[in-house]
Amino acid sequence: MVEQHLQNGTIDADQIRSTLTALFPHLRPFWQRPLAHYARAVYEFEIDRPAATERDDALARLCCCLSKAAIRAGVTYENARDAAAQFMAAPIIQTGPHCHLLIEPDAFYTHLFSLLGIKSRDLRWQFWYGASTVKFIEKPRKGPGWLMLEGELVNVFGLPRSRMDAFSVCGSNGPYRFTFAVHADEKRENWTASRLKSILPDGEFQSAADAIKAGNVALWKAFFPSDVGLIQIDDRDVGNLIADHLDDRESWLCRRFVEGGLAYKMLQVLTELDQGPWAGWIRRTTDLFWRVEKGRLYPLRLTGGALVDERRDSAEVKFSPAELSDALRLGELVPSLLVTFIVMSILPGTRVLGGCRQTVYYPLMRYVFACALGRAGECELLTSLRRDVLAGMWGHRVLRPENGQPLAELEAARAVVNLLSNYDYLSLEQACGNLASFTNDPSWAKMGQRMNAEDIRLDSREWQWA
Repeated sequence: MVEQHLQNGTIDADQIRSTLTALFPHLRPFWQRPLAHYARAVYEFEIDRPAATERDDALARLCCCLSKAAIRAGVTYENARDAAAQFMAAPIIQTGPHCHLLIEPDAFYTHLFSLLGIKSRDLRWQFWYGASTVKFIEKPRKGPGWLMLEGELVNVFGLPRSRMDAFSVCGSNGPYRFTFAVHADEKRENWTASRLKSILPDGEFQSAADAIKAGNVALWKAFFPSDVGLIQIDDRDVGNLIADHLDDRESWLCRRFVEGGLAYKMLQVLTELDQGPWAGWIRRTTDLFWRVEKGRLYPLRLTGGALVDERRDSAEVKFSPAELSDALRLGELVPSLLVTFIVMSILPGTRVLGGCRQTVYYPLMRYVFACALGRAGECELLTSLRRDVLAGMWGHRVLRPENGQPLAELEAARAVVNLLSNYDYLSLEQACGNLASFTNDPSWAKMGQRMNAEDIRLDSREWQWA
């Protein structure tokens, strides 16, 4: 049992480590070992499951999606095939950092951690899903629209606060271009911002997500090792992946999830989950998809065979494969996080690496999906799902230097590869620092209290999918 948690609703780093070890026993031997050992373990993957046509098909479609993303980013067809071959053998995706520039500290040090594991396994590609349904401001002074450079808050796209608060980076309501305006004085030049602008593309993009992905291609080329390539996807890419499934009338997603009613069963399980001790970990902010309109996202509810926009109380999209596919390809819909993880990980059987919230909500997503499978009589797929080993692992903000300054470190070291030796020898406990992303999240304090009260048990049916 974890240590006694504070009664005032807070939790410290020691208590977080204790709770994490209880939830994920595989972490126990790594806390005092070098970070490089844990990174290597994260990128160790063996596919050991009975044949399941649905899962093999989903993995092949995901590989195709990743290959297309690579080619759009300038990767040659030969290298895109090489990347797909690696992913088939070691299907691991970094899903922690949202759609941010690589130079953002949380994203940067997470990719350093991933590189430790990738290079230890002699892999050649880093796969990254960056959630783009987020707004430009995720919390004060943080989000895809901000960077802290030389102690100054810089507006990445030069957007007014009203747009940053309202719009999501996936919205195609551009043009967007990199400006790096100093927040306190837009006319004053920031040397580091100027240096970044000289590296990033000097063009206009229809969405901020497209701008960020193009910027990351340039940053990776400038600073990251040439023997490891980067392949990025976001929610629009996942939307097109879902459309590829739905356009095939024989695909599992088309036959069973949409036409077979499994989506309804899954939403029912989700409602039940939110009435128990795990409430709040999977936020049902929308049903399966978001409506995208002029750069804003609007929640939908699945009722009467249609996705309904509650603002208008009218059917927006019929819940059928053809109409969903059309809306996804047109960018009128984007998938919810739950549906994204189904097509990107749960169904194809990939490993996803995430942060403080994903470490809990992802196993619960697997539980929700598995319960729906059980109620639908999908025994073969359920059996295959049970064979997955560590389908989700902690892999974001594992390396978190105090007051980390990515560009300053890069200017001193000249390349990312020279920085790896600064961190690989640190113990996992040292590398993750004060675990602020956990300790500042009230959900983790509640988790500790509920575990102590045995409202949450590690042998519960909900947690068997971790």
